[in-house]
Amino acid sequence: MDTRKLNKFTTCGGCIAKLPQGLLKNALGNIPAFSDPNLLVGFDTSDDGAVYQLQDDLAVIQTLDFFPPMVNDPYLFGKIAAANALSDIYAMGGQVKTALNIVCFPEDEDPAILGAILRGGAEKVQEAGGVLCGGHSINDKEPKYGLSVTGVVHPERIMHNNRCRFGDKIVLTKPIGVGMVTSAYKVGEASRESYEQAVAGMQTLNKYAFDIAARYRIHSCTDVTGFGFLGHLNEMVTNDYSIRVDSRQVLYIPEAWRLAEEFLVTGGGQKNRTFLQAKVCFYNVPPAMEEILFDPQTSGGLLISVAADDATALLAELNTLELASCIVGEVVERAEHNIVVYG
Repeated sequence: MDTRKLNKFTTCGGCIAKLPQGLLKNALGNIPAFSDPNLLVGFDTSDDGAVYQLQDDLAVIQTLDFFPPMVNDPYLFGKIAAANALSDIYAMGGQVKTALNIVCFPEDEDPAILGAILRGGAEKVQEAGGVLCGGHSINDKEPKYGLSVTGVVHPERIMHNNRCRFGDKIVLTKPIGVGMVTSAYKVGEASRESYEQAVAGMQTLNKYAFDIAARYRIHSCTDVTGFGFLGHLNEMVTNDYSIRVDSRQVLYIPEAWRLAEEFLVTGGGQKNRTFLQAKVCFYNVPPAMEEILFDPQTSGGLLISVAADDATALLAELNTLELASCIVGEVVERAEHNIVVYG
């Protein structure tokens, strides 16, 4: 099995392959509205999963995610894709219960490659404490893999993405810059060290960070994927408040700065910039840092809105994990822009 050539099938992989936010919002406007008192979270708030209440103390979370490979190793690709799909359950405050595979694969390729992808995904479902129950596959020239995941949550403990409170601190639980690093590594422009940092983050379940955060007064949560740090932070904002970011506190893979300065950026990052240009303003932020903040992430960390008095303790406990977390900003009174970024 040639594990070095998985990327030969793809032009872009991971969450970089997501459709741009503007296109999605226009398309969703054509879907009829559904009215059901038990539908607690639908697609109207761009949240991480749908939540449907079954009993007074029980609701199910449903989500799915899949994409083309962003790494050459099929086994590693399976782990990353699964970790990314499972993340939505944690972002909603839930526990993983079951998962189904979603597979696209060329029928004339080595089945051992597909087997390695599926093994990687199954191991991540197992690590999450869930059960892999089956799935669906189709013949496709471009491999794609992911999961449909079902989780459970108490209706009163759902984590919405837009329930921040004034004064809350915003915590990020994984360094960013993954999109630029993996894309540059694919064409020989990034170091092995940076690539391994990106891989370590992408295959780490957000379960561990959320298990810690759940012990504190957290008010909102989402995960950072293809719309980048700023795109997903923007989804946490409402008309009642804005979020102020100190870009000097945002952790990123160090080589991402050089890649940004050399314009080794992704098309997905530029789509994110276009969509957000009227929603975000920058003050004294270096251009390279702007690119890092727009960079699409695959299986990125959580953005958590936590009560200010709990933020320091939460950060200290999160930083006992292998991946570093950081306090990146705070919830402030409504400003002209959704997000104000300072350098």
